[in-house]
Amino acid sequence: NIRRHPLEIPPPSERDWPKDDEEDFFLQDPDRKRDALPQPFRMINKLVMQVFESAMEIIERREMLREAQQWKVLPAKCSPSAEFQVTGRANCLAVSGKYIFVGLSVGLSAFSTCDCKEICAWDAVKTEICALHASDLGTESHVLLAVDEMGLVRLFCFHKESFLLIKALNEVGDISKRSTCVEVVLSPGGDYAGVLLQGNTKAWLEIYQLPKDSWLREMEKNPEAAAGLACSERKPSCTSAVQNILNTFLLQDSAVSANQSDPKLDLPVLLLTVKPPKPITGSSFESPWDALKEVDDGSMLGLGYNHLIKDFQWELQEAIFRSTYQEYLEAEGVIKEEIPRHATFHFLLPSQVLQVGPDTEVQPDVPAGIGVHWDGNHNFCLYLLNHPLNEQMDSDLKPDVVWPCAAPIACSAVSSCSRYLALAGEDATITIWDKHLGFPLSVTAILEERFIRSIHFL
Repeated sequence: NIRRHPLEIPPPSERDWPKDDEEDFFLQDPDRKRDALPQPFRMINKLVMQVFESAMEIIERREMLREAQQWKVLPAKCSPSAEFQVTGRANCLAVSGKYIFVGLSVGLSAFSTCDCKEICAWDAVKTEICALHASDLGTESHVLLAVDEMGLVRLFCFHKESFLLIKALNEVGDISKRSTCVEVVLSPGGDYAGVLLQGNTKAWLEIYQLPKDSWLREMEKNPEAAAGLACSERKPSCTSAVQNILNTFLLQDSAVSANQSDPKLDLPVLLLTVKPPKPITGSSFESPWDALKEVDDGSMLGLGYNHLIKDFQWELQEAIFRSTYQEYLEAEGVIKEEIPRHATFHFLLPSQVLQVGPDTEVQPDVPAGIGVHWDGNHNFCLYLLNHPLNEQMDSDLKPDVVWPCAAPIACSAVSSCSRYLALAGEDATITIWDKHLGFPLSVTAILEERFIRSIHFL
């Protein structure tokens, strides 16, 4: 057979369309009333349609966001009603009664809440105050605990618009032996103060009783001394050089006269020195009877010290653990157990758990004990504040009540009424205790793997 006509490229037809274009064509024009576009117009048409679809999706998404924003409750913007100027930089503040106490980079200042004017200033040492706590004692008197940048804790009494330094609680002659304050807590009402201190290799907690009643009596007996102290502590307001020099001499004279008649306030009394728990070691008891006799001698149950596990049993358990999980220990590294250096403590009001002696008068608004837990420890320990003096200064003070927990305690909180106690473990479990009755009210476990850093009652 001989082909009479030369070979030609046939024109495109619907049979040569790709399958996706063919499907789109039937969806757009099922009755085939419109002619199909030739290439490259079909491709251009497809790109234009994609651009329009993307634009519509963006428009719909923005409309949804705009509607959701309209339904949100916008927070009210509040402008400050008043402001006060301070000397230096303000680091912290505390409110007590009608006064605002501000810790500055050069000392302390007291402001009135009524007109926000500076009433009194203390800058004798020119030290930076980093933490400040205050409590109202009544009769225009307040007690303050101030921590400076070097970790030194100073106890102040603010009486009738004047500062009076009572004592630096952790001040020593040799600065190399000075302990650093990590945390301070002032009990409501100003009856007790707690100071957590750290040395080079150890940490401990000191609880002081503040003789506020004797302070108030002494202040009322010497009103002239308090007035002279107020004059000596007020900040000069003169600006010229001559007036400043004259003011300096006047302040020195008034300070001398005030020191001659300063009221001698009683110093705080150290009640308790709480040390972190010692690591559990092998037992020296030969029989359970020896351990029970140790409990009868006053040792507290729940700390885990009165056991019958020997040293070689601890070593055998450690060897088995290391041989079983050797690959994981080598990958992550082993952290050697150390004595804890941080504690969280709370002042607790009287309750059924904290039973005071029959001869002790119970005041419902005065703390009867403290609750302490150290980092990485399972036990929440309670100590009474009415121990005899010979027991208070014991180097190895035992707690009066121990609440063991299943996991190490991460943080804790006490309600404002001091009845409810919340303990959060490192296993993300929160337990609410009724401290008056001594049993848990609820246990809540967070499903996700979370580490609880702080907890509060609302």
